[in-house]
Amino acid sequence: MATVVLDQGYAYLLTAMRHRGERLGLAPSTLVDISVHTVILDTVTYLQLCERFNGGHFLHHVPEVDAKDDGSVLRTADLIDADGWEVDWSLWTDAAKCAPCHPGSDSH
Repeated sequence: MATVVLDQGYAYLLTAMRHRGERLGLAPSTLVDISVHTVILDTVTYLQLCERFNGGHFLHHVPEVDAKDDGSVLRTADLIDADGWEVDWSLWTDAAKCAPCHPGSDSH
């Protein structure tokens, strides 16, 4: 289970990086958000990830924004799927506490 959740976190982050500047208001589910935080906390590796896949730009994290039950989480999963990542739909059924974090920006 941990491997699947971590995989979804990476798929979320890499999708967010691929669509940098598009202001899509991407949002992970609660469980995927835990995975994203796990990735971000390994700061050296996360910086390397940003340098390699985000044009050298750091994908910032803005926590504790009010959750919105507006479909952002499922729209995000749809985009991840459209980008070619395998989506475990059972992990994308609710809104995360930081969804969407800092609307209209390129932060997580």
